[in-house]
Amino acid sequence: MNVEVPDNIANFLSSATPEAWLDEAQDRIPELLLDHANCELKAASTALGFLYRYPDRSALAQRMSRLAREELRHFEQVRSIMQDMGIAFERMSASRYAGGLRDATRRDEPQKLLDLLLIGALIEARSCERFACIAPRLPENLKKFYVGLLASEARHFEHYLALARSECAATDDEIDARLAELMAVEAALISEVDTEFGFHSGPPAASRK
Repeated sequence: MNVEVPDNIANFLSSATPEAWLDEAQDRIPELLLDHANCELKAASTALGFLYRYPDRSALAQRMSRLAREELRHFEQVRSIMQDMGIAFERMSASRYAGGLRDATRRDEPQKLLDLLLIGALIEARSCERFACIAPRLPENLKKFYVGLLASEARHFEHYLALARSECAATDDEIDARLAELMAVEAALISEVDTEFGFHSGPPAASRK
């Protein structure tokens, strides 16, 4: 089964997931699902965080409220698959990927809001790309599940990017310049060798390739 990365995602990301990560992921499905479940839970928490941090922004609040519900639904779906496979859930600490993007976030407003929204777009785009890349290597039930997530992840990416342009007091040129900087950080995080495996980790330290 051939699965294509959606065009809007392929055209957005500046780099592709390394083959070495895909080789590792297909052999570590329990860890992949556990980290995926944690990612969905954190994504819902991130959306709720926007509601608490920027309650006066109506359009942002409406979008993030819907996004949080959808991310929680995905969390429930992954948990259900894990339960069927006998995989116990446990909370995981932030990954190098998440930590690296968090460290790149500017601390003062209004720059902080712009960075958070652009980083949200990058994370959703990368998740979508990895769903498409790993799906053909997975058992049939997981393949169908991951393919089914592609459209929603691509939509989430578009929502974050649209909000960055509509909610932030910055010109398109300023947004594009900042996006290029954050994109370089994101590309480095998923391409540099990682000592820990996760859904957004880089290639393993001991590659099978």
